[in-house]
Amino acid sequence: MNRLHAPALSTLAPGTLLPWHILTGEYPPAPGGVSDYTFAVANALAAAGDEVDVWCPASGAGTSTAVRVHAIAGSWSADDIRRVDEGIDLTPGPRRLLVQWVPHAFGRRSMNVGFCRWVRSRARRGDVVDLMIHEPGLGFGEGSLTHNAAAAVHRLMLTLLLSHARRVWAAIPAWAGTLRRCAVGRADLEFRWLPIPSTIPVAGSSETVARLRDQTLTRRDGVIVGHFSTYPADLRDTLREILAKLLADCPEVQVQLLGAGSDVAARELCAGTGLDSRIKGSGALEAASLSSHLQICDVMLQPYSDGASTRRTTLMAAIAHGIPVVTTLGRLSEDFWKDSAAVSVTPAGDTPAMTEALADLLRDPVRRRRMAAAARATYEQRFSLPFVVDTLRRDASGVGA
Repeated sequence: MNRLHAPALSTLAPGTLLPWHILTGEYPPAPGGVSDYTFAVANALAAAGDEVDVWCPASGAGTSTAVRVHAIAGSWSADDIRRVDEGIDLTPGPRRLLVQWVPHAFGRRSMNVGFCRWVRSRARRGDVVDLMIHEPGLGFGEGSLTHNAAAAVHRLMLTLLLSHARRVWAAIPAWAGTLRRCAVGRADLEFRWLPIPSTIPVAGSSETVARLRDQTLTRRDGVIVGHFSTYPADLRDTLREILAKLLADCPEVQVQLLGAGSDVAARELCAGTGLDSRIKGSGALEAASLSSHLQICDVMLQPYSDGASTRRTTLMAAIAHGIPVVTTLGRLSEDFWKDSAAVSVTPAGDTPAMTEALADLLRDPVRRRRMAAAARATYEQRFSLPFVVDTLRRDASGVGA
């Protein structure tokens, strides 16, 4: 496949390593998957010996010896962009801009065309522009006329970003079609898949996990089914349908809901059912405590309406912790999930099939152990933070080649 180079970089020596300038709409302490991802990647690149600057809105992360955080981007208004532009100009060149793209993170109600024009102008002035596409934008035909208008603007923004990008990484391979249609005049542009690793490091001693498991279980032969999400309304409906039958048929099962809003979801799911002792919600937890709660689970139940994919950090967290997962295949699922030994998959939206698959797995501890080992191995080989950073750094060494 052809390698793409920004025209102004033709004089770079092969193998030139450029400093990283990461542009992001989210960074800690701001919550969100992009925030957690950017923090992890920036610090891992710095730990590998690379120079890393992060340009972001107000941040409490401050400046460390490893990553230089420039929390001056505000809401990415025209004045904010001018301030960031001047700040980048004060750093030594040439430079690599790594844009963490999700349109909703860059202000102007997700329609900040000026930001995309500015990124294009940086490329024209000689900076390397690489894109990490977390979400390409809204789709057509999914809502009102206003929704479709925003989707059209998102396509325009992608066209501007792609016009001078050197490399484009996508969290989901299925987005390549949308990206290709927006890459006007860029038949040479290559799209590559890069997973989103877990943002919950494995933590906690075996004694801590055992004690927490004992506190959670109400019967000696009990098994724990976990679920990790933010609990939107449609998901709560799915959980209600699956758990009603599962808990009726399997008296040994208890449910541990994890993530922000899990305590509220647990109360809602238990209302009028008498299941208060069998469905518990942790509420929001710090990463170390969340890791311990994940480790008490025998199986994770992770339905996704658009299917399992490597942009789902809740799925990545379960696999990273070596927990067998029952999940769904849908329109955004990568092909490898259906053959993976790390998960059990059913069609998205087929709750009876998912309930049956979950019950079958709970009855088979030997299979659960095999899946747990496969989950850990799969994560380390294909999805982990070291894998992501190694991939970025190998690609970076090719600038100018």
